[in-house]
Order: sequence, then structure tokens, then C-alpha cells
Amino acid sequence: MTVDHSPLKIGIFGGTFNPVHLGHLILAETAREELTLDRVCFMPTRQPPHKTAKDLLPGPVRVQLLQLAIQGNPAFVVSDIELQREGASYTIETVKTLRSQVPAAKLFLIIGEDMLTVKWLAWDELKRLCTVVVARRPGAKGARRERGLKWLEMPQVEIASSEIRRRLASGQSVR
Repeated sequence: MTVDHSPLKIGIFGGTFNPVHLGHLILAETAREELTLDRVCFMPTRQPPHKTAKDLLPGPVRVQLLQLAIQGNPAFVVSDIELQREGASYTIETVKTLRSQVPAAKLFLIIGEDMLTVKWLAWDELKRLCTVVVARRPGAKGARRERGLKWLEMPQVEIASSEIRRRLASGQSVR
């Protein structure tokens, strides 16, 4: 019998998830398969530092919605680590915390291509502490191309939480 001593591979998938939708789940599953991740950890943000989160559902509600959405997928977990901290949610703080909790794990930060247009706190350090995985996203413009990023090809699903909120507000179906 052989014993696998390779490090645990954890995908970190942060966002407002306001609300979580099929596009998020497709991205997480594609990353899990393509990168052979042991876990994908969904981490709802308390407050994104790069935008004002208008009409943000309370953190516990977003956690509950995520738990319902990932039910039945044993590789998916939800963490409220960013909801426990006050103020804006900075990914570098989250990655450092995870690094201290599971020092032997190999961490993969999963982001959409549109997130390459924002300014990240401690970007170079973040790229040293984890592999940054970028999923191509419909309509992403101005995303920087740089070395050291892993690009993820995935099915293109044009869906956004903002569109779901808009449809709900106007009484339209989100089915």
C-alpha cells in the first residue's frame, strides 16, 4: 500500500456572494477539477475594499446561502474567517491566517479575470504565498497580463449577482 504524502491543495474563493449563483459554483468546480484541489473554501467578504457593496446581505445570511448551494459537494466548504474581522476584507490577511493554520497546504487563490483590474494590497507578497488562479470572464476588460498567474479555461456563463439583485428588485424571475 502506498501513502500519499503530498500537501493538501486548497482553493480560496472569496467574494461577496450576494447572492451565490451557478456561475460561482461552476468556477469552483472547474478549478477543483483542473487543479486537482482537495478543497475549495468559499469565503464571503465582510466588506470588499475595491467597491462599495450596496445592499449587501448580512454575513450570516450569505454563509447560510453558500452552505445550501454547496450541499452535497464534499470538496466544498464555507469559511466565515473574513466576516469575523472588522472593516474591509483584505485577501493578504486571509492567506496569512490560512498559511499559519495549515502551513503545509498548497494554497490557490481563485479570482475572476475582472479582479485583475483592481489594486490589491500586497499583491507581490500574495503571489509568493499562493498560486493566483485567474478564470476568464465574459466582458472582462483591461485585465493586466503578467507572469506568475495561472489561467483557468472554463465554461463561459454570463451571470452576475448584480443582475440577480436587479431582477429580484423589479419582480422578475431568477429561475
